[in-house]
Amino acid sequence: MSTYLPPDVQAGLDAARKKAMRNNHRLRVQAGERMYRVLHAWENGFSLELGDDDTLRGRVDLYDGARHLSQCLIVASEEDGDIMRFEYKRMTEASDTQPLDFVRAENAPVALIGSS
Repeated sequence: MSTYLPPDVQAGLDAARKKAMRNNHRLRVQAGERMYRVLHAWENGFSLELGDDDTLRGRVDLYDGARHLSQCLIVASEEDGDIMRFEYKRMTEASDTQPLDFVRAENAPVALIGSS
């Protein structure tokens, strides 16, 4: 049995595979004003489709749809055809509350009621 595929068939299969990966993930990376769709994500990094002007590095924000997941410091690890893999150097989880610089007592009041 032959495993040879004509180049146009192989290109079509690769394009369909990339389209399926893009449609399955809601993850995206934001660097400045630019947004990139994540093709595949794992514990220590993610992969993106390469473009002409993609020089992604440094601090980026990772989103799942509209929900901000984390701020990451990334570095490009390897290029595989038209896919670039990135690894996290640092990953800080995003929070919807401000960090406290003191210990909050368990029975602390939630708000103060002023006198009128």
